[in-house]
Amino acid sequence: MNGRQKKKPWAAAVLLALIVAGCVCCEFFMTKDPAFMDLADSERAPGGEFLFGTDALGRDLFSMIWYGGRISLLIGCVSTLLSTAIGVVLGALCGFAPGWLDLALMRFVEIFLSVPTLLLIVFLQAAAGEQNAFTIAVVIGATGWCGIAKVVRTEVQRLRSSEFVIASRCMGGGFFHILRRHLLPNLLASILFMVIMNIRNAIAAESTLSFLGLGLPLEIVSWGSMLSLAQSAMFTGAWWIVLIPGAFLVATLLCITKIGSYVQDVLTRKERNV
Repeated sequence: MNGRQKKKPWAAAVLLALIVAGCVCCEFFMTKDPAFMDLADSERAPGGEFLFGTDALGRDLFSMIWYGGRISLLIGCVSTLLSTAIGVVLGALCGFAPGWLDLALMRFVEIFLSVPTLLLIVFLQAAAGEQNAFTIAVVIGATGWCGIAKVVRTEVQRLRSSEFVIASRCMGGGFFHILRRHLLPNLLASILFMVIMNIRNAIAAESTLSFLGLGLPLEIVSWGSMLSLAQSAMFTGAWWIVLIPGAFLVATLLCITKIGSYVQDVLTRKERNV
């Protein structure tokens, strides 16, 4: 075994699996309705009836953590599906396109990359108007495809002269047929790391937007919307409102990063062996 080979991130994988499983199956163990507000119980410290305490609106943080995690993970997965689809299709088009069209498309990608991602998300979110989990996912997904597109373009340019691609084109295979049957199986390894990291970036983006007051409204519980109360909580000394959601968010992002880093290491070693 190569001494420089990274150890398998079992701890990160197990912790992430537990968090995801808890979010998916939260109805079975939630102690209270996560959206129920009771100002008489606002900012209760953890313990007793409220395991993780309550927020400034009297909502049970324990139930909110698991239900809000489901929303955050859903936004991460949906936005990543969208960004991957856009990146793969546009990248493959660039790889197959004539030189002048490829150049024009790549200039567009570079211009898109030159604009700060957060600024683009804020602009598209303002254009969308309605703030809900679906629109947030679409907006984040519509801004996160550039890296995947550049990788796919490079791989398609390498593969387009392969015998199986040429044979398919000679038999009348269209662009999407070739992409689905011949290119995608060869692209998965190259974009897998970026797909994993896009999930992490989308969850972080949703949390950042909510923290800035530009994301989900308070009535839609997510880790980001829970952190939007962080500033007021710090002034009142309600540390649990910041620490507990922040700990779950950071733990999830670190686990995804660790797994993504291992996947990248495995793919790099495979390419070197080839």
